[in-house]
Amino acid sequence: MTAAQFPWLTAIILLPLLASLLIPVIPDKEGNRVRWYALSVGIADFLLMLYAFWKHYDGSSTTFQMVEKYTWMPQIGLSWAVSVDGISAPLVLLAGFVTTLSIFSAWQVDRKPRLFYFLMLVLYSAQIGVFVAQDILLLFIMWEVELIPVYLLVSIWGGQNRQYAATKFLIYTAAASIFILVAGLGMALYGGGNITFDMVELGLKDYPLTLELLLYAGLLIAFGVKLAVFPLHTWLPDAHGEASSPVSMILAGVLLKMGGYGLIRLNLELLTDAHIYFAPLLAMLGVVNIIYGGFNSFAQTNMKRRLAYSSVSHMGFVLLGIASFTDLGINGAMLQMISHGLIASVLFFLAGVTYDRTHTMAMKEMGNIGQAMPKVFALFTAGAMASLALPGMSGFISELSVFVGVATSDVYSSTFRTVTVFLASVGVIITPIYLLSMLRQIFYNPGAVPTCDLTPTCDINDTELKNQGNQEAVCFGTNCVLPTEAKFNDASPREVFIAVSFLALIIGIGVYPKLATKLYDAKTVAVNAQVRQSYIEIAQGNPQIYAQGFLMPQIVKAEVEPILGIVK
Repeated sequence: MTAAQFPWLTAIILLPLLASLLIPVIPDKEGNRVRWYALSVGIADFLLMLYAFWKHYDGSSTTFQMVEKYTWMPQIGLSWAVSVDGISAPLVLLAGFVTTLSIFSAWQVDRKPRLFYFLMLVLYSAQIGVFVAQDILLLFIMWEVELIPVYLLVSIWGGQNRQYAATKFLIYTAAASIFILVAGLGMALYGGGNITFDMVELGLKDYPLTLELLLYAGLLIAFGVKLAVFPLHTWLPDAHGEASSPVSMILAGVLLKMGGYGLIRLNLELLTDAHIYFAPLLAMLGVVNIIYGGFNSFAQTNMKRRLAYSSVSHMGFVLLGIASFTDLGINGAMLQMISHGLIASVLFFLAGVTYDRTHTMAMKEMGNIGQAMPKVFALFTAGAMASLALPGMSGFISELSVFVGVATSDVYSSTFRTVTVFLASVGVIITPIYLLSMLRQIFYNPGAVPTCDLTPTCDINDTELKNQGNQEAVCFGTNCVLPTEAKFNDASPREVFIAVSFLALIIGIGVYPKLATKLYDAKTVAVNAQVRQSYIEIAQGNPQIYAQGFLMPQIVKAEVEPILGIVK
């Protein structure tokens, strides 16, 4: 077997899963060996991704690459079919990077460490499987498998309301994912003949418009829940607010991106005709997400809930880019998913670092800890600057690409584009307000309300502290801690390394976007070409398709040739 014939993607998927099965037999009482073992597996899998893509992935190709297909259950047409292209490759790398660092960030987990790291490795495999599945039924299976570890990770290691948050997450996502199965069955059964769920073959079918619209609507619900599209977003703040920081890193950094990936992979590529009719709705929902998420974020007093609503706002740019009908807009949507994955991960990680010191997520109970935690303050500030789209960081170039893509779209009227860009800009103005306000409350705010009964000398009678030993408590921010805990005030070398790893990529992509765009630029151009061709064909038969409201009935004059790939 040559290197080109080796099943690289199958190995990348199965390595964490198979490795997780050995965790129960590792001799370890304190959990230290399990931690190192899980981290080693995560690093090994990520390095395997880098090597495989470096050797066998071509960013200039628009077709599926590294294809591995094995018959699994021929009776129902299910195959183990995995591959990558420009849409999936960057998200696979993002998932490997974020999950590996989230495992490293969970170093202080001492409650059921075997189960925790077992679930983290299973989740690692499942999310990679979602991004590389070329078979819709296989994608659905991986989608469902991913729900189980997340539910357990939130319900066991979460906060006070963890059971409610975990159950709400499971109900929302499991119920919505049924639409993936129904849509997959609808596409597979249409036309008769052999049943197949392979995306290449499904992309060659010519579906009736009515069926396409129904399939598109169902998939929009399924992926909209995952992407936290208004009004299907309400599970997200609860899950983030109760999940531990390592789990929040994966929720925001990877799982949200599954929704955007699904919209591009299935709605945009396979159901292009229906997308022509739904695109204006996606643009409107994107604007609603941006504004609604921004204002709700500003209203939150819980640090993680503020960051969660910030994610809702930023996902609106993904919807706008997908609906733009421009190369730059769809390219910006992809870059926004990558950028937000990195930025949200580092912010939730630093929120966890801050919680470890202050033992609270309520920002009104923090304050005056900037001097005691200068490293955390600097890293948190850098992450917040990236989130508010400071030039020179990835958030700026991704949001700018979406704005320019929408503003230059020749499909929508100038009025529609102007209103859309103006309203989206409101969200951009809100973002620095709630992020800078958060930094002020956490690291300054001398008037913060204490979380324990402080006196000027911090001489307190706290039963919980007394139970930990006969030590006099000392002040840290607005909390009382034991002197043995006070030495951990600022970020440790491990925590600095994790945060800097994220920030280095954020700044690298912001300064040189081709670090990311070269992986998918050719593919997004091909996808948009196919979408625009569908628009031309539909508009020629129905010139008034966009004549109502702010939309215009003009037919795009540029002729576009069909693009080879999985698209029709």
